[in-house]
Amino acid sequence: VQLQASGGGLVQAGGSLRLSCVASGRTFSGYGMGWFRQAPGKEREFVGAVNESGGRLYYADSVKGRFTISGDNAKNTVYLQMNSLKPEDTAVYYCVAGRSIEYRGMWWMANRYEHWGQGTQVTVSS
Repeated sequence: VQLQASGGGLVQAGGSLRLSCVASGRTFSGYGMGWFRQAPGKEREFVGAVNESGGRLYYADSVKGRFTISGDNAKNTVYLQMNSLKPEDTAVYYCVAGRSIEYRGMWWMANRYEHWGQGTQVTVSS
């Protein structure tokens, strides 16, 4: 599975962006999909994920209520809608895919995801 993320950019605080992640090579059927982010000088952190069946969504507390993950199986695409953006959301955002992401409840751990996209920069100005 190859992942291509896009949609990043510069936005003012309070604004919105929608990131897209297209999977190629094979469909992402059977894969959980998600997003991580990494800000300069900070560790990579979990943002959100959807499980393999698409029936369960997980979000980091810092984005809950503001960010929404959705998908379009026909387009092999997963989206991250980001609303009410804050300067602390500034980071490179990575699309990820993995099998059995819910194993032992570790959907928030980076090592549950074996496929990573190249990242897209999101900058939120104050």
